[in-house]
Amino acid sequence: MPEAVIAPDPHVIDVRTLVPAQRHQKIFQLVNELVPGASFVLVNDHDPKPLYYQLEAEYPKQFSWTYLERGPEVWRVEIGKRAQAA
Repeated sequence: MPEAVIAPDPHVIDVRTLVPAQRHQKIFQLVNELVPGASFVLVNDHDPKPLYYQLEAEYPKQFSWTYLERGPEVWRVEIGKRAQAA
């Protein structure tokens, strides 16, 4: 199973190397490991908006979602765990 590429900054995860079926699994693993106030930057090859809805459904109001880059070839989103989500 291919591993997601972790850029030189350990807070950046590039899931473009994973097959699509493995991406959400890896992202949810990272989300579950976040401590309150921490975040990571997700790098993807398409708009991960469906992931936002999935996160919001599973963890209502517990995460921040900030677009840093919006395509057309690369999307970068900072996903953080809100401090009050402890």
